[in-house]
Amino acid sequence: MSDDSSSRIVAELRKWMATAQPGAKLPSTRELVAEHGVSPVTVQKALRALASRGLVESRPGVGTFVRSVRVARPSDFGWQTAALGSPKNSRPTLSTAMRPAPNDVIALHSGYPCRELLPERLVRSAFTRAARSDVVIDRPATAGVPELQAWFATELGTAVPGDVVIFPGSQSGLSAIFRALVGAGRPLLMESPTYWGAIVAAAQVGVQTVPIPSGPDGPDPDQLARAFERTGARAFYAQPNYANPTGVQWSSRLAEEVLDTVRRHGAFLIEDDWARDLGITTDPVPVAARDEDGHVVYLRSLTKTVSPSVRIAGIIARGPARERILADTQSEAVYVSGMLQAVALDVVTQPAWRTYLRDLRKQLAARRDLLAGAVREHVPGAHLDVPAGGLNLWVRLPDTTDLPALVRDCETAGVVVAPGDEWFPAEPTGRFLRLNYAGPNPGAYPQAARLIGEALVS
Repeated sequence: MSDDSSSRIVAELRKWMATAQPGAKLPSTRELVAEHGVSPVTVQKALRALASRGLVESRPGVGTFVRSVRVARPSDFGWQTAALGSPKNSRPTLSTAMRPAPNDVIALHSGYPCRELLPERLVRSAFTRAARSDVVIDRPATAGVPELQAWFATELGTAVPGDVVIFPGSQSGLSAIFRALVGAGRPLLMESPTYWGAIVAAAQVGVQTVPIPSGPDGPDPDQLARAFERTGARAFYAQPNYANPTGVQWSSRLAEEVLDTVRRHGAFLIEDDWARDLGITTDPVPVAARDEDGHVVYLRSLTKTVSPSVRIAGIIARGPARERILADTQSEAVYVSGMLQAVALDVVTQPAWRTYLRDLRKQLAARRDLLAGAVREHVPGAHLDVPAGGLNLWVRLPDTTDLPALVRDCETAGVVVAPGDEWFPAEPTGRFLRLNYAGPNPGAYPQAARLIGEALVS
């Protein structure tokens, strides 16, 4: 009975506090005992529950008061990322984004578009044609099918086919780049937050990650320059267009500043252009298109927009860097499936490919706006910037949020979300969720946001 009574008092006080001014004094314990017909112990339990949620503060000898809420902006602890660096003995586990979800839940956690957003007809037709060709028998060259190399080079506009190495997906490409250009025990600068797969690849290779705080506009060039000087690093991993998870797109000016910094320190920028085909309100311009001296090692994957089953990526690098990357892939995989390369090339060279991308842009815009509007309406205290492309919303929650409990409560209620902690190479600087707006059943987004909001305040 005591538990039920304290919960009832909490609910009643929250209703009263919703209309009270910050700093208003709550009724005394004696008044609450008389009003609710309970013991002082039950009242104190209810007040402790409110205090644990950051809703009230107790002043000994004076009383209990409604806590003032800071609404201007969340705390910014990003500077500590650069000051502290990466923790020792940190080895990330597989991300929540890779978990399968039951069919009866609302899935906002995945890192991939759902089936109805993919060019299924083009992919099926490409597999049929490839199965009738010699690619099912022939062994492809280690660097890749020449026609696919030429396509990647033409897409970037400043490369030649001989600069391209084909990989079985971007994850394999990242591991190869980190091994070939950085090496175990050596420093790698990395945006924070950033793609969890890059964090995992760096840990597997054994490189020493050095986090560079990245805010709403991207990384701070001054912090980047100081990190190069302090660590002696010779590589910086970044996602300049629609970064995963934040959705940030670098300005042209920032791209030039970062590239100048990289050149000045005789280093590489490892540019992960994972969302090249996922622009919504802007068109991405790779930093690699500005580079003439081989400072940018460029990685582009087709997996997100062709099919998760067609794991094909292209790395564009020049000079000895390209030779080291090629040597690494020869030792790891020898070559990439000619069948998958033929399918990818068939899909992206069909006239219908451009039509598909235009339609995809419209669908992503509608889904993004629907989920962003629902989060703003139903999740109290949430902060988000609507991205110009990509697949995700990066949602900042109140600093008092118990994130693991929230994720569990959301899943119990029927919505699967990805905790933002997994995208930080060092300690997270706030409480975040990454929500994918390209998943199945977009009509359920408002319901999902309501469930997240209810779990947040429960």
